[in-house]
Amino acid sequence: MDAMVLKRLRSPLEWTELPDRQPGPGEIRLKVSACGVCRTDLHVIDAELPHPQTPIIPGHEIVGRIDAMGSGVVGLSMGQRVGIPWLGRTCGVCPFCKMQRENLCDRPLFTGYTRDGGYATAVVADARFAFPLGEEGSDESLAPLLCAGLIGWRALVIAGDAKALGLYGFGAAAHVLTQVAIGQGRRVFAFTRPGDLATQAFARSIGAHWAGGSDEAPPYPLDAAILFASVGGLVPLALRAVRKGGRVVCAGIHMSDIPSFPYSLFWEERQLLSVANLTRQDGLDFLSRVPSMGIVTKTTCYPLQMANEALADLRAGRFDGAAVLMA
Repeated sequence: MDAMVLKRLRSPLEWTELPDRQPGPGEIRLKVSACGVCRTDLHVIDAELPHPQTPIIPGHEIVGRIDAMGSGVVGLSMGQRVGIPWLGRTCGVCPFCKMQRENLCDRPLFTGYTRDGGYATAVVADARFAFPLGEEGSDESLAPLLCAGLIGWRALVIAGDAKALGLYGFGAAAHVLTQVAIGQGRRVFAFTRPGDLATQAFARSIGAHWAGGSDEAPPYPLDAAILFASVGGLVPLALRAVRKGGRVVCAGIHMSDIPSFPYSLFWEERQLLSVANLTRQDGLDFLSRVPSMGIVTKTTCYPLQMANEALADLRAGRFDGAAVLMA
């Protein structure tokens, strides 16, 4: 197998030939066809997440077909197309797992962070954390749904029944969630980097009711806001933008420090919440609805060998929607 490997933190990935890997009990091996490029991959590379380890193969929005199976795998078959998400394994015995909150597991493994991921021609995964994808839709269009879509979905559920919904940071997750929210009869207000007129136009082109810079106020108070941008300074702005009793949901795995702000922004029963990972039930709930949602993912595709270029373009905001590596 070939892979783009992070051998040293804060360094470019290196194209590496590795021995073929065999799945163990309860595991499957996928021939990878597509892997989305997520901002969390930048957090891994930049050592912004705790307990970094190298070498590691990044990537956790994986689409591929099963080409080997370990003993004890049930419910999956050879050649089946499946998706592998960020949450790669849970212990099943800690208090959170027993409470059906496996996204908060005390001893989890994460794809592309604490176990090798999908910036490769093959990947071994825990079969229990593989989602059947069916045959509808292209591999590159489905890949961003394995994280951008799933985390967006969980954040939307936590945001409640907000009719006026603000999205701060209009990248891969927001462009998927906008389509989902509009399909549910909500109005989406897109907040981008100040002055980013191109991204604001893109947001309006896929149905956003309003689009402006993160330094602007929406035309009227929001019921809820979801922050995908990893900028802590947006939290006070979002609290200011939501109505009394509104919610602000932080959906990123990493965020810069939140600056102090006056209690008046938080008062009147506004809520500040965070999203951590996802559960397998989140995946089943969302992916089962995808065929009927009419989601169109805008993707920019790169060959696997150009992973560093894709990451650089993501960091600089050089494309709309999502980047996808094609193995």
